[in-house]
Amino acid sequence: MKITKLVHSCLLVETTDRIALFDPGSMSTVDVDSLNALNDIIITHKHGDHFDLELVKCLVTRFPDVHITAPDEVVVRLNAESVPATSAAGDGIAFFDSPHAAVRPIMEGELPQEIGIHYLGQLTHPGDSHSFHETKAILALPVQAPWGSTVDALRVALELKPRYVIPIHDWHWRDEARESLYNRMGQVFAERGITFIHAVNGEPFTIDL
Repeated sequence: MKITKLVHSCLLVETTDRIALFDPGSMSTVDVDSLNALNDIIITHKHGDHFDLELVKCLVTRFPDVHITAPDEVVVRLNAESVPATSAAGDGIAFFDSPHAAVRPIMEGELPQEIGIHYLGQLTHPGDSHSFHETKAILALPVQAPWGSTVDALRVALELKPRYVIPIHDWHWRDEARESLYNRMGQVFAERGITFIHAVNGEPFTIDL
């Protein structure tokens, strides 16, 4: 499985016969023209840093047969733009309970619908949550957010014990802070037998399970 982090929570996940893009949002850096194929777009929830409508429309224009999986409220918005999408878990996609973390008073209103995703039985993407209780071998872990702390991220990962951790949701860190905290998290996970992927935006890495 080849994975490329495309800033923040956006991951391009490639296998020999399938390519998926997770959470292409406004903070992501996705070069649509550089993609040669795309089978799935998977959106965990409606917040702009995870779902950029115009970016998704560009992706659908380039790949009209792409399959989009998202929560109902995202599906409704896409359908209103004549973009087909579904809230049903298709082949290779399994949902799990991963509620969006509380954001008040930073953001008011109801919390968005959110889907936690297990992909191909190997990769877990929880969206904006540290309140989930299951993972596959590879965990995309939100490590920083207005709604949650790095300490909470470490705690949930150490409890669930994935084989690999990919840090996501870290757009808010300056590069020096990211480097320092990646190094420290790598040490903490290594002491517990977990491999921390020191992900660099735009640079693919391969995980063999």
